[in-house]
Amino acid sequence: MTRKPALAFALTCIASAAIGGPLDEPHLQIIPRTDDESARIEAVTTPADTFDTPARFEEMSAGATTVRARDNADAFSQPSANIGFEGELEFKVGNGLFKKIWVSAPSSTLASDGLGPLFNARSCQRCHIKDGRGHPPEGPEDNAVSMFLRVSIPGGPEDGIAEIEDYIATLPEPTYGTQLQDFALPGHAAEYKLQIDYEEIEVPLSGGEVAYLREPTYTADALGYGPLHPDAMLSPRVAPHMLGMGLLEAIPAADILANADEDDADGDGVSGRPNIVWSAQYDIPMLGRFGWKAGNPTVMEQTASAFVGDIGISNPLFTSGAGECTDLQADCMAARHGDGDDRVYEIDQQGLDLVTFYSQNLAVPARRDVGDPEVLNGKRVFYETGCISCHTPSFVTHRLEGEVAQSFQLIWPYSDLLLHDMGEGLADHRPEARADGYEWRTPPLWGIGLTETVSGHTYFLHDGRARSLLEAILWHGGEAQAQRDAVVDMPPEDRAALIRFLESL
Repeated sequence: MTRKPALAFALTCIASAAIGGPLDEPHLQIIPRTDDESARIEAVTTPADTFDTPARFEEMSAGATTVRARDNADAFSQPSANIGFEGELEFKVGNGLFKKIWVSAPSSTLASDGLGPLFNARSCQRCHIKDGRGHPPEGPEDNAVSMFLRVSIPGGPEDGIAEIEDYIATLPEPTYGTQLQDFALPGHAAEYKLQIDYEEIEVPLSGGEVAYLREPTYTADALGYGPLHPDAMLSPRVAPHMLGMGLLEAIPAADILANADEDDADGDGVSGRPNIVWSAQYDIPMLGRFGWKAGNPTVMEQTASAFVGDIGISNPLFTSGAGECTDLQADCMAARHGDGDDRVYEIDQQGLDLVTFYSQNLAVPARRDVGDPEVLNGKRVFYETGCISCHTPSFVTHRLEGEVAQSFQLIWPYSDLLLHDMGEGLADHRPEARADGYEWRTPPLWGIGLTETVSGHTYFLHDGRARSLLEAILWHGGEAQAQRDAVVDMPPEDRAALIRFLESL
């Protein structure tokens, strides 16, 4: 794979530094690269074309931040290896806040009150269980605590953001806001109950093998505040794992944009696009990096939006003490909230900083079996099939001022962090900023082989419909249709090796 030219789109977006753009990175204190460093980086990140042995440093998926792979549920919960003693203390305090169970206001424990009144979970850990991947409810008796439905309605031209080209305007659903909450404090009605119905699809594979996919239908059942708007757009979301977020945040925006090819100028069928979003933190357009559609530009904003949306906790970026309550939910808006005391918000800036630091420093485990012949063959299949057109193997992060764990690291996330059309099968038909209803951000693959060890399941994709890595591949369509079809048709031993390679990540 060769690097693609940076977009003219990116250049027009940054024509005025006053309004920001996708190359703006105010969240980082960057030391510019020298020409020599740039040349070294290009050499070390050029994808392999021989597969007899592992690449140098390939076992260290996250550079010097990488930790030893553990064989228990704590595998995703370790601090960056190079964080230092004081960093570990800060990490542990942030972990305590990440796990903290929030309670309703007023409470004798003022530092922990402000929950809801509507919420999806009572702590960050309840969704990101052991910092890992969530799952859809497993039957009618299971809850959807690590999954919810986003909701919005189409906006008009007046609702767009002029500074972001091709922005697709949406508005919160008038009654239910931007996501549906399935829990509520006593005296308040929950917004809904998630219902999922599956239809099984048989997929014949080469060599006489057969796979079975489950196609979901989502229903917002038992609506607590009346019917949804007739134009409501729903999108299911499972909590992703938390690995390596600080490293993804430190990848140079220019390096991400260099892989974009909106008009498929090179004719390879892949046309990754950056999502450009409005930053609540910096009040400018920025490159989206986090979330299933790259809807947040920084770990801080991802954290703050989850506090207010998932738990109903106000913070310095999203200040509503009522969380996701809307004006049409009068009792919810009038309820007692936990803000207005010495904290000002239900979690103050110090608390938000600590949880952000924790999230930035959840370490990626080292690769396993990188030199195993079957793993190396699976790597060959992955590369030669064209999977790296979206799942970019490696980057080098910015060199950053200060003792920053994420500074100047060679990392292997296997993601370009760009948006790709994944076809009708995975479409949610709900836009988010520049992302349309068919597009999803390429999810990083590092750590994916330890999902069952940490989370106790092997559910993948944005809604957990895939029950295995093979099923996840077979759901690929759109820009990845050719790669999906190649997996269907390849010799069974190559398909098995491909899965073994993914399990080593």
